[in-house]
Amino acid sequence: MLDYIVVGLGLAGISFCEVLEEKAKSFKAIADESQQASQVAGGLYNPVILKRFTMAWKAKQQLELAKPFYQHLEEKLGVKLDHELPVLRKFASIEEQNMWFEASDRPDLNYFLSTKILPNNNPKIDAPHGFGKVKYTGRIDTGTLVRSYKSYLEKKGQFLNESLDFDALSISDEGVTYKNITAKNIVFACGYGLKQNPYFGYLPLNGTKGELLIIHAPECKEEKVIKSSVFTIPMESDMYLVGATYKWKDKTNTPTEESKNELLEKLKTFLKCDFKVVGHVAGIRPTVVDRRPLVGGHPEHQNMYVLNGFGSRGVLIGPYASKQLFDHIESKTDLDPEMDIQRFTKKYYGN
Repeated sequence: MLDYIVVGLGLAGISFCEVLEEKAKSFKAIADESQQASQVAGGLYNPVILKRFTMAWKAKQQLELAKPFYQHLEEKLGVKLDHELPVLRKFASIEEQNMWFEASDRPDLNYFLSTKILPNNNPKIDAPHGFGKVKYTGRIDTGTLVRSYKSYLEKKGQFLNESLDFDALSISDEGVTYKNITAKNIVFACGYGLKQNPYFGYLPLNGTKGELLIIHAPECKEEKVIKSSVFTIPMESDMYLVGATYKWKDKTNTPTEESKNELLEKLKTFLKCDFKVVGHVAGIRPTVVDRRPLVGGHPEHQNMYVLNGFGSRGVLIGPYASKQLFDHIESKTDLDPEMDIQRFTKKYYGN
């Protein structure tokens, strides 16, 4: 009997598998190609919400866990994942500059926000009011991470590439059985695919479609992330990620002309050089109405758990939430109440 079955191998599933390996627990991961959010994500880790100049939820704690987490993965998988990049917030006005200075005085933000206004020295970027710099930021190459981790588990015989057949899953007080696999516990870390889950489908996972462009802009020569009405994230060979959109109705992984045009229109407000669109991807972020993760145990099955709802901040939340869930299962520690699914379970199950 294994210790765990992990369903899903995006940022949530990988983060939890890593905790299991660290704690010498046996497991097998099961995943298909239906959920693309982690593979097509921009992968930014940025503790500050730049629209409102506020700290993201528990971002400093999460960052302290995430940095060594991805460094360890780089060493284990033999790939480059963590690209440290400053994030520059483009100011639209003097008023925004003043708001930045006010925000940088706050105790939670002064560690991350530089108090120096950076002038724009790139003739291909239109930014007459300059930039504010966010420190300790960067990009995780999530596509490389997902592909490399899947290959790593395949070589160890710990990965099953298929869609979970719920008819082949049986639950008892002793554990769970899926086809010929038995385990003490099962953890669903399957992103927006949770909507089709008969055990956790009651949870209010909304799903938000995000689309990104990949452009080739050899004249731009920008080495930092620029945040204006969209992000531009430098990659290798004069390539840049441009994103992202937020759509609530369309739940497909199909890129759309509407979102492409929206991104291009916003990009052209500040990028003043020729470029070519060389890629266009889409995925459904697992978002929740209160913008907090969905973590915890099923109210009726003691060996069934969920790890989900990371939204657009899975790079930071993944290691933090996974550690909390593992400690909750193995040591019966309390989950952070803000992400514990009990906040919704009580409404649906009355306990």
